Amino acid sequence: MAAKRAGSPSLVMCTLCTGETLPDDDRPDGQHGRLKEVAGRCGLRLQEVECLDQCDQGDVVVARPAPAARRRGAKPHWFAGLAGDDASEALETWLDDGGPGTTLPPTLNRLRVSGEG
Repeated sequence: MAAKRAGSPSLVMCTLCTGETLPDDDRPDGQHGRLKEVAGRCGLRLQEVECLDQCDQGDVVVARPAPAARRRGAKPHWFAGLAGDDASEALETWLDDGGPGTTLPPTLNRLRVSGEG
């Protein structure tokens, strides 16, 4: 696991949603485990909360901008339906490149439910 990088973006995930709405037979820890791995490899803070009050959206994950990006006006991005290896790899690459405040790849743009790019 990479050390947490100061000044990096962070993730917030709903622990009730990740894995429940999109079960994953290939991984007992499902999307919850994938997001923990992404955060670890990128050196990001991962905040696990019980509910993000977006239950109608499904498995909600929020990517929060790094402090410097927030000062430049970057906003958090809310995603739903972010499950599986392809979406998780796209998320990891985007976060490793800076996350909110940088160009959102098409794979993630389709899954975005709010926020500004």
